[in-house]
Amino acid sequence: MSDLLDSVPPHPGGSSNVPEMSVSELSMALKRTIEDAYGFVRVRGELGRVVIAKSGHAYFDIKDDKATLNSVMWKGNVNKLPFRPEEGLEVVATGKLSTYPGRSNYQLVAETMAPAGVGALMQLLEERKKKLAAEGLFDDSRKKPLPYLPSVIGVVTSPTGAVIRDILHRVRERFPVHVLIWPTLVQGERAAEQIEAGIRGFNAMKPGGAIPRPDLIIVARGGGSIEDCGRSTRSGSCARRPTA
Repeated sequence: MSDLLDSVPPHPGGSSNVPEMSVSELSMALKRTIEDAYGFVRVRGELGRVVIAKSGHAYFDIKDDKATLNSVMWKGNVNKLPFRPEEGLEVVATGKLSTYPGRSNYQLVAETMAPAGVGALMQLLEERKKKLAAEGLFDDSRKKPLPYLPSVIGVVTSPTGAVIRDILHRVRERFPVHVLIWPTLVQGERAAEQIEAGIRGFNAMKPGGAIPRPDLIIVARGGGSIEDCGRSTRSGSCARRPTA
């Protein structure tokens, strides 16, 4: 037995004065070090795995040909995104590096994210148009004739944006008619839901009711630069005749 103990090599630190640390203490020290050193970073790469959890948080990978960065974005910032993250899209993300001690992982806690340049945004828009066209949403059979001179126009848009002021100005300038406004968000996660509700609400109005039913519905949002046009799921504006 003594021979066995004698064969055990001495501790490499000998009688070192280095204090012992628990696993948790070491993990938290590493976490503080990384967060202090990389409190703000800007990263460009391709989106790999993208998961939007039921909680609203987004979990995704940003990668290039040599490395992958695990990333997370909390719900509040996800709702502010100017686009929907999709696998294969090149993006620029900003945030801070942090660690998840429970799994000895490091990750990017992203605060903002945008397509990497106008070219990437145009590609995203083109891919979205192709997807909608494949679903038949642009087929002529789905289009309804627009009235030449509507007497009532319904507008689904933000009541505070520049676009509604432009619409009202043009209507007054060309042929004054009755305009009804259905206020909605025009960007963010809840925009699509509210815009759909506005269209359905106008369509549900009965002819001859207390509130006149629109002959025409305009769904509109402001624009300007091509980057701004990417700030909603269905950007731009369109006019349509209400369904029967």
